[in-house]
Amino acid sequence: MSTDTSARPETGTATGALLSARDLRVVFPGRRGAPPARAVDGVDLDVGAGEIVALVGESGCGKTTLARSLLGLVRPTSGTVAFDGEPLAYSSGALKSYRKRAQLVLQDPSGSLNPRHTVYDAVAEGLRIHGYAGDERAAVAGALARAGLRPPERFFLRYPHELSGGQRQRVVIAGALVLEPELIVADEPVASLDASVRGEILALLLRLRDELGLSALVVTHDLGLAWNIADRVAVMYLGRVVETGPVESVLTNPRHPYTRALLSVLPESEGEPVVLTGEPPDPSRIPSGCRFHVRCQVLASGAAAAVADRCRGEDLPVLPGGGAGAVACHWVAGRKAD
Repeated sequence: MSTDTSARPETGTATGALLSARDLRVVFPGRRGAPPARAVDGVDLDVGAGEIVALVGESGCGKTTLARSLLGLVRPTSGTVAFDGEPLAYSSGALKSYRKRAQLVLQDPSGSLNPRHTVYDAVAEGLRIHGYAGDERAAVAGALARAGLRPPERFFLRYPHELSGGQRQRVVIAGALVLEPELIVADEPVASLDASVRGEILALLLRLRDELGLSALVVTHDLGLAWNIADRVAVMYLGRVVETGPVESVLTNPRHPYTRALLSVLPESEGEPVVLTGEPPDPSRIPSGCRFHVRCQVLASGAAAAVADRCRGEDLPVLPGGGAGAVACHWVAGRKAD
């Protein structure tokens, strides 16, 4: 990974968060007598104005549920979500108003776009839902141009099957931009794209941040993507954020064993990759103590013997959501105390 950070803007939460979650929890009822599943189990998270935050973790760690709860698509069981300092309300009118300011960009553009709708209709859909009273054609053309589809009129009457994968993702992004939001939540925005196109879409998101002051929460399993696009990173495991901080510090000096394992399998990493044993535990059966201890390579090696009992039996606090680095790990805390 390149370590040139000179182009990164000064962003963060020092002047207040645009989007903020505190002790957020989403619990799904168990089926047929099974215990409830704690998909999101106490999360603090901030996204500052003009900031890109990457939410990283394996499949099943709860990151998509967290992202949807931040947008009001899933109602939290407890905790709070605030946008621009105001608590999120869940009436249909309040959510409709909120979704003009905060938009979702889904992973699969083919599934996001109605194959029977032209590009023009796909992008104009949000305007029509919200009763836009301005020049619809000009708004659609502007959104397509900002998403990198130029000249925009050339795409108006085309259908999704006539576009490349990268062009379809740009149409989805244009559909989010047409309402001029302040925040986008992008769930695996380049996972379905070829490697040659991924960089173009990431560059587009960075340009939108720089030119429009757009904030973004980017949900991904790829720490390499986080390095290329994010100002801050939050690493999530089994419903909780286990490490958070500026992307440079987290990815060049990872402290949590889980973050170290995720980084070790990147092609640019030095040394042997860390192979985690087994799958993440079921969120309906979260282990006591540190929820990572059943797969922790440090505990298995004996290096954490001094704190092993705490790892297996003592829970860790919810990490703060702001810009400062933090880690939830008994072993790391013990090393700092030495």
